[in-house]
Amino acid sequence: MISNQILQSTIEGLKSIARVELCVMDVDGKAVAMTAEEMEKCGRSAAEFAKSPADSQEIQGYQYFKIFDEQQLEYILIAGGIGEDVYMVGKMVAFQIQNLLVAYKERFDKDNFIKNLLLDNLLLVDIYSRAKKLHIQADVKRVVLIIETDNAKDSNVLEVMRTYFGSNSKDFITAVDENNVIVVKDLSEGDSTKEIDRAASSVASFLEKEDFQNVRIAYGTTVGEIKDVSRSYKEARMALDVGKIFFGDRDVIAYSELGIGRLIYQLPIPLCKMFIKEIFDGKSPDDFDEETLVTINKFFENSLNVSETSRQLFIHRNTLVYRLDKLQKSTGLDLRVFEDAITFKIALMVVKYMKYMESFDY
Repeated sequence: MISNQILQSTIEGLKSIARVELCVMDVDGKAVAMTAEEMEKCGRSAAEFAKSPADSQEIQGYQYFKIFDEQQLEYILIAGGIGEDVYMVGKMVAFQIQNLLVAYKERFDKDNFIKNLLLDNLLLVDIYSRAKKLHIQADVKRVVLIIETDNAKDSNVLEVMRTYFGSNSKDFITAVDENNVIVVKDLSEGDSTKEIDRAASSVASFLEKEDFQNVRIAYGTTVGEIKDVSRSYKEARMALDVGKIFFGDRDVIAYSELGIGRLIYQLPIPLCKMFIKEIFDGKSPDDFDEETLVTINKFFENSLNVSETSRQLFIHRNTLVYRLDKLQKSTGLDLRVFEDAITFKIALMVVKYMKYMESFDY
């Protein structure tokens, strides 16, 4: 069903071109869109016309037209004025609205199909039969992007994204909840990972300019069959969550970039607690003071290079060695040894993951 807002903007645009007053009423004679308030008085005549066998009729100086949706009477269009031109304009407007009904119904059907596809609610045989019926190519490369903003619930991000991608796009823009917008992006042009990342960054920049807060975009891997779109969606969903935990400074994250964070995210919390207890004897690696944490993180950033780390921290090499020795005494782990460094790095990530999950009362 077309919204009243769409009908109103449509007839206003057509009135500005044809200079004919227009009104759309339902079959009961209730106005749903009009360009002149006085046309509201035509409600009774419209209801009576709806019951007549005629498809068009002139009543008290107005031209009346019936608009059908698959042989079901949907609207009555009233064009203001007398004469052949008004009749012709009315016929054209009725034709335009009828085409809008078809287009919006098709989009609604496609939207339902994509939602069910993403949520794995379709049998394999149904996926291909419905895709064929809706004229959706089954063997095109696609990737799923999930777009999240802090004010998604209060703003119509979905419509903004549909406007951004355009009505003629091969991409599908939908939502399965009130928090996220999902884009099933067509990659028939052969978009590479870099191009997908660039496109996602452009979307993020656009939304930020539109005053959306804390835009985050995640995307899955490219799939070549429509049946695998749900897999890309699940990957994008995981990337969105893992990105918040381990890549908080990035507004765009790909599933392929999650690394070890992807594995940690799938660990049960009791196992994580057991790991931290065994490694640090009940202590938490993030209980260290700020200076120690900065030193550790900078040491990891520089691939365990003592000289480069001390240079970037503006401290003497011996000072850095002293801090690392002190850390070794308190934890039993020497970060200059690769195996110990890996253990410590994973422990930091596990603690971060546990804190994130606990914030949702898991």
